[in-house]
Amino acid sequence: MNQLESKLRHHIEQTITLTDDEFAQVLSYFKPKVFKKHHLIIQQGDYVPHEYFVAKGLMKAARTSAEGKEHIIHFAMENGWITDPEAFHNGTKASLSVDCLEDSTVFALTLENKEKMCRDLQKMESFFRKKTTAGYIALQKRIMCLISSKASDRYHYLLEQYPDLIKRVPKTMIASYLGVSRETLSRLLPV
Repeated sequence: MNQLESKLRHHIEQTITLTDDEFAQVLSYFKPKVFKKHHLIIQQGDYVPHEYFVAKGLMKAARTSAEGKEHIIHFAMENGWITDPEAFHNGTKASLSVDCLEDSTVFALTLENKEKMCRDLQKMESFFRKKTTAGYIALQKRIMCLISSKASDRYHYLLEQYPDLIKRVPKTMIASYLGVSRETLSRLLPV
């Protein structure tokens, strides 16, 4: 097992335990992929064949408005998952784009393989249910923060959730994620 496969196994085993044979079975459903920085792996308006576990690198999911303004919805770095969930699960066209902010190595999973894996290995259904629940809770916290918190509180919440992110992405992306202007973000940053 290579280092990136070990990351996937460690990530899964933070929630459930797998034997070596079970992990080999799980791994057989994923396809490793390598993407260069700036590669657009999902484009708004396209169908979404995969969801991705990020073993190495950093990606963002964003929606670009008709006026050309980008609204960053989600960042995924090592040990994170990313896709356009609605398009992936419903077979509809993407409303989000997913872009590599760094060279990235991922494990790609089709919906068909995800469902087959969950049927074949009940533990993985439990894993995905727990991850989905945690994701819903995190999303609820993010929405509550966006609608009821000051910009400074949103910034501090971001630092708690992604302590290294501020070092890895441009400030304009941080501002977009927080729903503030670049100027407002500058006032929040330590001197």
